[in-house]
Amino acid sequence: MLLMLFSLALSIGTMTVLFIIHHVRQRRLAAPASASYEPVMFTVPVLSHASVRRPPSWLAIKSRNLRTVQSALGLHNPKPCSFLEGLAGEGKLFIAPPIQGWILVLGEGLPQPDDDVDICYRFLINISRRLGEVQFYSANRITSNHAWVRLNRGRVVRAYAWAGKTLWHQGRKTASEEALSLRCLDYTEAAERSSLSEPDWIISNVEKVPLLAARWSLDPACIDERLLETELGIAGKPSRRY
Repeated sequence: MLLMLFSLALSIGTMTVLFIIHHVRQRRLAAPASASYEPVMFTVPVLSHASVRRPPSWLAIKSRNLRTVQSALGLHNPKPCSFLEGLAGEGKLFIAPPIQGWILVLGEGLPQPDDDVDICYRFLINISRRLGEVQFYSANRITSNHAWVRLNRGRVVRAYAWAGKTLWHQGRKTASEEALSLRCLDYTEAAERSSLSEPDWIISNVEKVPLLAARWSLDPACIDERLLETELGIAGKPSRRY
């Protein structure tokens, strides 16, 4: 009798242990596969290349000498300035550090063809006489006014400026303009589209100004971001009215 009771107790205990083991295994199988991995941590860079805003207008000067460009522009109260501070508008003009043999100048102190095309013309001629190869770009996405000018040693090689009408059209159309399908009207040519389905060439011109700049010199928005904080340029205000 005692032997039968002992066998019964042993059987019940064994079944209980087996049930517990089976239950634990089922819970493990039901758990998500990712539960056994450490959470993945992602880091976001403080500065991304997309955060750099392209200025509405700028100069590209074939030079590596900041002081020479500063002297030609006649900056008042010049001070060292990073590229990011220059883009933020620390001065009326910002002379960027040399990049691939070019120095960019940007800021609201640059004369605009749609304000006074004659002042803009004289300014660019004077700068080019002192510095050699000079390029000017302007692309306003709000007004659709745009311009591109290329000079060498005080001579206009190519120029086109638009602000509701053609303000400046000088020189022969270049191969780069042809490749980008940039459209340039004569002074008396109307700007109406022939049909509603025709693309708006004015907006297209504005969008392609940086592409032309990249072919002729540099697009400011395509600068290596490592240079934006480490390299210093010069910020200041024009000391005279151009």
